[in-house]
Amino acid sequence: MAEKPTVIAVQKALESAKKRNFTETVELAINLKDVDLSIPKNRIQEDIILPNGRGKDIHICVIGGGELALKAKDVADRVITPEELGAIADDKKQAKKIANDTDYFIAEAPMMALVGKRLGTVLGPRGKMPKPIPPGVDPTGMITNFRKSVTVRTKDRRTFHVPVGTVEMDAEKIAENIDLILKRVALRMEKGDQNIQSAYVKTSMGPSERIM
Repeated sequence: MAEKPTVIAVQKALESAKKRNFTETVELAINLKDVDLSIPKNRIQEDIILPNGRGKDIHICVIGGGELALKAKDVADRVITPEELGAIADDKKQAKKIANDTDYFIAEAPMMALVGKRLGTVLGPRGKMPKPIPPGVDPTGMITNFRKSVTVRTKDRRTFHVPVGTVEMDAEKIAENIDLILKRVALRMEKGDQNIQSAYVKTSMGPSERIM
């Protein structure tokens, strides 16, 4: 049975990548066509749970108090209590560092408005506004899913990049991640995959290989 074009492209990208003294990310570049992204409703911002994860640690921060904070303590990378939120928001340097170091934020639903008011200017432009969770709910399942997730975000540009794995992962597993993302992007487009002009895979510092 012949290998899928996606697997072949990933294999070529991995083979052509030079050895580095750090673990390179593997990225998918998607170029859209015939879609007006200056219209907000046409833009994509979606969290996709990858079948094989991203091959790296994904950092999760939970913002909340009481029972939620207790349950999150052992499963999240950081917990910010309501008491700590103000001090962090007032320290712009610390707020930016936390925003940059964290992949996903989860906030207790009643705190969403306050988090938006105090940290919105830091989290909003990074596409990291928190996902709400009801008070007292065990966040373990949500955190587990986010550790395998990636955010697809177009903003207003027709070309965008999505991390799909690392050079240490198998080509087949990276290809599965890519195929799911392309499928999900096509579902969001008015003309399906006809709105995808091309797609390429590359390591963060290596040459790109065309998938479609």
